[in-house]
Amino acid sequence: MSEAEPKRHLWRPYTQMRTAPEPLEAVRTHGSRIVLADGRELVDGIASWWTAVHGYNHPHIAQAVADQLARMPHVMFGGLTHAPAERLAARLAGLLPGDLDHVFLSDSGSVAVEVALKMAAQLWLNRGVPGRTRVLAFRAGYHGDTMGAMSVCDPEEGMHRRFGRYLPEQVFCDLPRGAAETAALDAALARHRQELCAVIVEPLVQGAGGMRMHPPEVLARVARLAKRHGLPLICDEIFTGFGRTGTLFACEQAGIVPDILCLSKALTGGTLALAATVATTEIFSAFLSEDPAAALMHGPTFMANPLACAAAEASLDLFAREPRLDQARAIADRLAEGLAPLRGRPGIADVRVLGAIGAVQFAAPPDLAELKARLLARGVWVRPFGDVLYLTPALTIGPADLDRLVAAVVAEAVA
Repeated sequence: MSEAEPKRHLWRPYTQMRTAPEPLEAVRTHGSRIVLADGRELVDGIASWWTAVHGYNHPHIAQAVADQLARMPHVMFGGLTHAPAERLAARLAGLLPGDLDHVFLSDSGSVAVEVALKMAAQLWLNRGVPGRTRVLAFRAGYHGDTMGAMSVCDPEEGMHRRFGRYLPEQVFCDLPRGAAETAALDAALARHRQELCAVIVEPLVQGAGGMRMHPPEVLARVARLAKRHGLPLICDEIFTGFGRTGTLFACEQAGIVPDILCLSKALTGGTLALAATVATTEIFSAFLSEDPAAALMHGPTFMANPLACAAAEASLDLFAREPRLDQARAIADRLAEGLAPLRGRPGIADVRVLGAIGAVQFAAPPDLAELKARLLARGVWVRPFGDVLYLTPALTIGPADLDRLVAAVVAEAVA
């Protein structure tokens, strides 16, 4: 078999396979670095799609996974239980605000959103209220690539717009940043109230929709209006959870408690696939019945995988005993200072920072292939998309590597 033969069998994500260049081969990781097969080391500016919050290969997580592997790598969760899942659920419930006490474990962020949507729709059926099947979502939002999750992504500007006719038809509004948008949201909730089952929002940052940030009072406004109209609020914290915005969970900054909250990505410190959909006692109680049909009929084969649960527990250990939130705030300060020279430059529409997220928005979409190549030549792994060049490094990144990332972005954003 030739060296190229195995590669042709892979269908890669978000990639036009006819025209895409050959992907880089990674052979090792450490800290905030990716080592390539040709010996180059890249500073990872996006923490492997925002997951590796503690950096790569953290020994505490690695040891926890190795210990669990020796005991029991997996067991089905239907009719069985195990200590790693029970401990993890209890710890998450203890960390989350309010009475978000009931944890459904799955295996990806998109599935966590699917479960949340399913919970919201079935909630009304279990209450004997038919016809409430639609969700109010926000323009520029992104919630995943599975069918239900796609339906609540931006229907016009998002990457899934070609699937419009295949997806459930949802209700979309602008985030209520001002009085006009607030009035429009209130009116939409009133107009569609009898057909809506929930409101879904990404707290503080619409991530894959363009790293669009909004202040906590906007999130609080969404929560207040959802409550006024008697609708459950789903907070998608798959991107923002676990310190990325400077608090453990973004919703804390608005002082709100959603009815359902979705977690994934950094849940295991970027080690293994795991997700959680967490519901309040009120939501959970609606599924308790003598009627078997009232149960939540969902069960991914690898849900509550013990290896992943062990990794997540170890990740939570690190948040408890190491200064991750302080590190996130320090990164925010450095990003704000380092990216400031781009403000007002020709071709730059906006520069924004929130927690350990820095985004540079171009006035017009750049040549992404060329921009990626130039960043790679500077020894950094950064993946701009659309008109946005962004940084979401590991919270443990060292000052020298962070400065290298910032310098590369500043240099190439105006090249």
